[in-house]
Amino acid sequence: MSKIIHRSLRSLPSTAVAARGIEIFDNQGRRYIDASGGAAVSCLGHGHPDVLAAMHAQVDSIPYAHTSFFTTDISEELAEHLIKHAPAGLDEVYFVSGGSEAVEAALKLARQYFVEIGEPQRTTFVGRRQSYHGNTLGALAVGGNEWRRNQFSPLLMDVGRVAPCYEYRDRLAAESQDQYTSRLIAELESKFLEIGPEKVIAFVAETVVGATAGALPPTPGYFAGVRELCDRHGILFIADEVMCGMGRTGTLHAIEQEGVVPDLLTVAKGLGGGYQPIGAVLAKSKIVDALRHGSGIFQHGHTYIGHPMAAAAALAVQRVIQRDGLLQKVEDRGALFRRLLLERLGNNEHVGDIRGRGLFWGVELVRDRQTKAAFSPDARLHARIKARAMANGLLVYPSSGTIDGANGDHVLLAPPFIVSESEIERITELLSLSIVEALYEVNQGAE
Repeated sequence: MSKIIHRSLRSLPSTAVAARGIEIFDNQGRRYIDASGGAAVSCLGHGHPDVLAAMHAQVDSIPYAHTSFFTTDISEELAEHLIKHAPAGLDEVYFVSGGSEAVEAALKLARQYFVEIGEPQRTTFVGRRQSYHGNTLGALAVGGNEWRRNQFSPLLMDVGRVAPCYEYRDRLAAESQDQYTSRLIAELESKFLEIGPEKVIAFVAETVVGATAGALPPTPGYFAGVRELCDRHGILFIADEVMCGMGRTGTLHAIEQEGVVPDLLTVAKGLGGGYQPIGAVLAKSKIVDALRHGSGIFQHGHTYIGHPMAAAAALAVQRVIQRDGLLQKVEDRGALFRRLLLERLGNNEHVGDIRGRGLFWGVELVRDRQTKAAFSPDARLHARIKARAMANGLLVYPSSGTIDGANGDHVLLAPPFIVSESEIERITELLSLSIVEALYEVNQGAE
């Protein structure tokens, strides 16, 4: 019996014993293609020699120093690298140990900024339904993943909530894409006015929505509208790119494709590629300067922030991405992935939508393609797809509650940036097989 409190308390997961490239091996000798990078983490795959060498070198130098006493050369180098390649205006970095911590730090930094500049009445955040920003209480509060929120809701701060940018389901038949986008921006402004713009700290949104709704990209002009609206009311814009950032969508930061710069940007998973736990908040100087010239401190901190081993791994990951031209490969392989997904699954009567960018794709499953009606949650289609995929030697990231937290199923795909064309073909083949097998199980059970 395991003494670990595993994610499922009713069954033990398989035991991973080795990993190379885009494959993971378990203790039964089975091999799995990691087509989701874990949870969109393993951007360079497993066992990359450059990253391992950087970690070895760092552990021989200094593996840990507490940031209340010291900084380290390696964390300073990583900060310089990130700022050099960040959208113009993001000039400061705060390191943490993961995505939830990054969002939590961004929320607190945003709040303290307004306290420092004499606007302490700003106490409210606005987020979107069908979003996910992490599992700490602050991050859980601004997120809109109802399954994760429900039992903890009495502990969560009140947050204003607006619709996600979910064109497949929410754009009306009579609306153009621009009209739909304008309606979303108008809803956001109405929410600001309802709360009182002078009371709002920030609007928080994933640039491309990840696990909760399955790689939902924004419509053209959506974030430009968000940026203009936030500027008009003096509200900060926090872009959460914990899952979709650091090259996953074909540019280092997904927000680059929207032509706007957020006030705070959170990153994590692809930053260190899974080699060490690390995340970061990138901030505009005006925010940090308010603290610097005010109280002189950011009233926040964790034991492992700026961890030298994590910084060494992350810097090596980012240098490999840059040196090997992997952002272009993400774009090229992403185009192939999209084409193959459409060829293999586009005519499946239970595939409602295939969406995404770069190497970040979602496949939404439906019971009826015409009405877009979902399968019953009792069918647990997402779990069946995951089980069938693992039996077929494929790791994917399915979820339920795609539509409203209870209904809907999708599969998220986020293979490593090093994936080859033949491996993408194999992933698509196994995914198609696994979906067909899972659908057969569900349909058999319905008869």
